[in-house]
Amino acid sequence: MGDSSSNGTGGQTPQQIEADIAAQREQLADTVDQLTAKLDVKSQAQARVAEVRDRATTDDGKPRPEVLAAAGSLVAMAIVLVWWRHRS
Repeated sequence: MGDSSSNGTGGQTPQQIEADIAAQREQLADTVDQLTAKLDVKSQAQARVAEVRDRATTDDGKPRPEVLAAAGSLVAMAIVLVWWRHRS
């Protein structure tokens, strides 16, 4: 019954216990940071806007040709739809 492992430390020295506590604190802090980032809707929205902007523009900030073509197609379809509804 006088076994040092019965006190819940598993025979660890105080320094090892302190190191384990420090490691667990660091893991907990990382987890809290990850959860905070997931819950920060404003930052997520800003990141997505930046991502879309990066995909839609070239390195010098000009719109990519395929984006312009897609936008032109959408505008043309909208015009045809309005014209067709107006005609009916």
